[in-house]
Amino acid sequence: MNKILKYLICLLWFVYVQSYGQGFTEVSDYAGIHHAFKIDLANFGGGVAVFDYDNDGFEDLYLPGGNDKDQLYKNNGDGTFANTFEGSGLDALNLVHTQGAAAADIDRDGDKDLLVTTLYEIENRDLVHNFLFRNDGNGKFTDVSREYGLTKYTSNSQGVSFGDINADGFPDMYIANYVTASPRGVSIFNQSTFTSSFISAPDYLFINSGGSYFIEASKVYGMDHRGFGFMGILSDWDNDQDLDVYVANDFGYIAQPNQALRNTYPERGFEYDTEDVRLNYGMNAMGIARTDFNMDGWMDYYVSNINAGLFVANEEGENFIDFGVQAGFGISLIDREDYQGVPVSWGANFFDYDHDGDEDLFVCNGALNPTVRPNHNFFFKNNDSQFEEISASLGVDDPRIARGSAVFDYDNDGDMDLIVVNQFAREPTQQIPAARTLLFRNDASEGNWLKVKLKGVTASPDGIGSRVEIKNGSQTMIREVDGGSSHLSQGSTILHFGLGDTEVVESITVKWLGGKVQELTNVDVNQTLTIEEDQIETPIFDSDELRLSPNKATLGSSVIIEYTLANPGPMQLDLYNINGQFIQNITTQQNPAQQGFWQWNVDRELAAGYHLITMTTQSGRQTIRVLTL
Repeated sequence: MNKILKYLICLLWFVYVQSYGQGFTEVSDYAGIHHAFKIDLANFGGGVAVFDYDNDGFEDLYLPGGNDKDQLYKNNGDGTFANTFEGSGLDALNLVHTQGAAAADIDRDGDKDLLVTTLYEIENRDLVHNFLFRNDGNGKFTDVSREYGLTKYTSNSQGVSFGDINADGFPDMYIANYVTASPRGVSIFNQSTFTSSFISAPDYLFINSGGSYFIEASKVYGMDHRGFGFMGILSDWDNDQDLDVYVANDFGYIAQPNQALRNTYPERGFEYDTEDVRLNYGMNAMGIARTDFNMDGWMDYYVSNINAGLFVANEEGENFIDFGVQAGFGISLIDREDYQGVPVSWGANFFDYDHDGDEDLFVCNGALNPTVRPNHNFFFKNNDSQFEEISASLGVDDPRIARGSAVFDYDNDGDMDLIVVNQFAREPTQQIPAARTLLFRNDASEGNWLKVKLKGVTASPDGIGSRVEIKNGSQTMIREVDGGSSHLSQGSTILHFGLGDTEVVESITVKWLGGKVQELTNVDVNQTLTIEEDQIETPIFDSDELRLSPNKATLGSSVIIEYTLANPGPMQLDLYNINGQFIQNITTQQNPAQQGFWQWNVDRELAAGYHLITMTTQSGRQTIRVLTL
C-alpha cells in the first residue's frame, strides 16, 4: 500500500470518527462485572434489571444466570461494581433456572423490590413459580412469593413489566409466558419442538392489592390470549394517561401474532385492538423498544426479530404503519468478513447517545444456539428520523450470543451507558469470543443533557409508566418511565434527554398515570432533576362503588373485592351475616388508593348461605351480598 493511499485512509477514518464521536468503551473487566448467562438445552435468556436497590444515587444491576448463579451488582460509585448476591437473601434462586428481572417499589416503603422470572427447577426441570423479593432496605431481600400470592402460578415465564394499570399508586405486573409444560424429555429447543411438542401459554396480569398481595386478574380484565410470549410492555400508546399493553410473541406466523390491548381506565378492563390498529404481526418477536422518533407526541415501537426488525410509527393511537424500511431499519442481512447471514435480534433500546436531541437505537444480536455463528450487534444513529447503522464505528458491534440489554448512566456523568447480556454457547466454540456480559461506557456524547427522576406521592413511587414531555420552541421530546422492556430486561427509571446546545429548558410537563398534569418552566440543563408529584387532587370517581369478581364465593375459595372511592380517606371492609350481625373485619386501610382490589380468602368455617360485605368510607356505606356454599 503506497503512502498516499495510507494517508487517504487515515484521513477518511479521522473524518468518520469526528462525525460520530469517540464511541463506546467496553469496561466490564475494569468495572468488576464477570457474568454470562448459562443455558440448558439451548434455551433463551437472559435479561438484566437496572435498579438502585440501596438508594445511594448510583444504579445497581441484577443479572439472572439461567442455570448458573444469579448476580446482584452493587454500584460502588467509582466506576466499579461488587457482587453482593451472597448473603442478600436471594439464595432461593440458586435452585431454579432464572430468565428475566424487573424492579419496582411494590409496597411504597421507599425502596425497590425485585421480581425474577423462571423456567423450571434446575435439578428435575419441574415448572416453578416466579420469585418476588421484598427489599428490606438494609442491603437484604426477603422472599415474599408465597405471601404475595405468586406460588400457585407456574409457567415457562420470560419478561416482566411493572406498571400501574389501575392508577391506584401501587405497581402491577405483566408477565409474558412461553409454554405451559416442563421440557423434560426434550433433547433440544427449536421451532419444531416448541410448536409441535408444547402448548403456548397465557400471560399473567398481576394486580397489586394495596401493596400487600398480588391478584392474578387477567380474566377479570378480559384477557384470554395465549402465545409464545417473550415480552409484554406497558406503555400509553393512545395518549390517554393510562397503560396499554403491547405483547411480542415468538412464532407468530404459525401461532399467536403480536397483541395490542387498550386500557379502558377508569373502567376496569382491556380491549383487544390488535387488528384495528394493525399490530397483529406474525413474526419471531423477541423484544420491544419505545420512542417518539419523529417527535409528534405519540410513542412508536421497534420489535426485534429474526431477519429485519419491525418498526411501527404511531398515527395518533388509531393506527400503526410499518415504517422500518423507510426509517433505515430494514437490514435483513449481516454482511461481515466473518459472517454473512440474517440477523437474529433480541434486546433493543432507544436512547440519545450523542446528545443531539433525538433518540438512536441499539439492537443486540445473537445466534440461535447451538448453531453458533458471529451475529454482530447493530447501532442505528438517528439523522433527522433517518437511521444509519454505525455499530462498527462506535465499537459496539460485538459478535457474541447476545440476549437482553439495558441503558443507564452507571457513572452519573450525564450520558447513557449500555449493558449487554451474552450467553454461553451450548457446546464449546471458537467461532466467537468467550462468553461475557459487556458494559459499554459512553464516550461519544457531546452537548447538554437533562435527567428527570419522578417521585410519586399518590402515584406509583418511581412514576413507572408516567410520561415526561420537554418543549423547546417547536421541538417536543417525550419519555416514559420504563417498567420493563427490551428482551426480558428493564432499563433505568431515570429519564434522559439529550439537549445539544440548549442551555435552559422552556417547559417540562409530567403526565402522571390517572390524569394529573404538572408543569415546570425555565429549567437549567446538565442536572438530575427530581420532580415530586404535587398534591392537587383531581376527582376521578363520582361515587363509592363496591363489587365482587366473581360475584359468588364458594367455601374455601377466595373472592376479589373491587372498590372505587369518590374521596380520599379511610376505608373499611367488614363481613356480616344476612341478619346484619357482625362476623369479622376483612380489612381496614387508612390511606387506600381511590381504586383498588382486595383478595378475601373465605373462611372455611363460615356458615353456608348469604352474607353481607360492607364498605364504610367518609362518603357512607356500600353493601353487597356474597354466597357461600
